[in-house]
Amino acid sequence: MPQLTYGDIKAATDRIAGRIRPVTLAPLDPGAIRTGHRDPLDDRPEEPCQVWLALEFMQHTGSFKARGAQNFIQAHREAGTLPEAGVTIASGGNAGLACAWAAQQQGVPATVFLPAAAPEVKVAKLRSYGADVRLAGSEYAEALAACEEFAATTGALPSHAYDHPLIAAGAGTLLEEIHQRRPDLDTAVVAVGGGGLFAGVATAAQHHGIRTIAVEPENCRALNAAIEAGHLVDVPVQSIAADSLGARRTSAMALHAAQQDRVHSVLVSDEDIISARHALWDHRRLAVEHGAATALAALLAADQHLREPGLETRRKTPSRSYRPGNGEKVCVVLCGANTDTGTLMQP
Repeated sequence: MPQLTYGDIKAATDRIAGRIRPVTLAPLDPGAIRTGHRDPLDDRPEEPCQVWLALEFMQHTGSFKARGAQNFIQAHREAGTLPEAGVTIASGGNAGLACAWAAQQQGVPATVFLPAAAPEVKVAKLRSYGADVRLAGSEYAEALAACEEFAATTGALPSHAYDHPLIAAGAGTLLEEIHQRRPDLDTAVVAVGGGGLFAGVATAAQHHGIRTIAVEPENCRALNAAIEAGHLVDVPVQSIAADSLGARRTSAMALHAAQQDRVHSVLVSDEDIISARHALWDHRRLAVEHGAATALAALLAADQHLREPGLETRRKTPSRSYRPGNGEKVCVVLCGANTDTGTLMQP
């Protein structure tokens, strides 16, 4: 598979302009995030870090995936490769919702496959976007097989939740927007599941000289495990955030992006994820998915391994937290909010 380039992201930015909601950046209160140890060679006056939250959960369908879905369909339309049968995907999560929404926006048929036991609320939401929802099998693998068979027999265009250059490039447009608002940004913090959002954000960030912090649950560490192994590997999945970050294998695009300079891997516990999610609700009244809270958890987690000067240029040893440096300007991506808000009321 060809690697993602900054040119792909620029093309996606132009392609989906006016079709998605611009991201909102909200600053955290000064002092809300602890900083790390001061670099002894840094002779600048001591300054607090500045942190913004990218409220991407306010995007169409409640997640960043609307960007990739729009880019995917629009690119195929421009290339004349969009079949009459439309698009198809196996996903009852954010990717399926985004695909159905983008297809409806562009008048394209969408067929979404789900396991037979899929919650009725997901089925209803997909149908509200005009999707033809088909229930197949008892597990996701069976729904995926049915989707693949449907694509082969009808000619429908198969989409993917994250492992496609057009999907990842669309996700990368988020960092382009953030950089336009904050051209002095030093660091982007993003949660990682399959790796589509990370690959897009990290590729754009690399172009602009911005550091990327890739945050995963410690028991959903497909990217971190691939970094350690030097190649793609399957990992077990068990986390409170597994519904959105529970990919068993990351993408080749994500691994390639992670192997570049200015990328740092962080693993956080479920306890830290839950705590970060509750903090967003308690202090900001923001209701996000556990997957979105995973990114913020890296900045709020207890100190276990602080960033050292130049770490991003050495081997990507995983940390358990990330502490911004002196005066560092950081943006944390809150990527989705398709969640059960009732759980926020629980202790």
